[in-house]
Amino acid sequence: MTTTHIDGVSVATQASVYFDGKCVSHQLTFPDGTRKSVGVVLPASLTFNTGAAEIMECVAGSCDYRLAGSEVWQSASAGQRFSVPANSSFDIRVSEAYHYICHFG
Repeated sequence: MTTTHIDGVSVATQASVYFDGKCVSHQLTFPDGTRKSVGVVLPASLTFNTGAAEIMECVAGSCDYRLAGSEVWQSASAGQRFSVPANSSFDIRVSEAYHYICHFG
């Protein structure tokens, strides 16, 4: 099931902009301190590094991704998720805008 609304959060109004504007996100903080980010990756091929474990939830668009240490590209589209371990990385290829929620673990 795709998340369509997130209630009861504090939203950082200043966006985090990465890769010369190819990825833009806003941080959400829940009352218990839990964090997520909501953003868009524009058409590009990028590599993201992780500190905390992440679950990438696709809410619109699609992407191909490859986890660190793997040679296999996988696809994710609206309603699908993929997990990335802490202190790792993943490659992502986007041909249309990929809208996501990043759930930090």
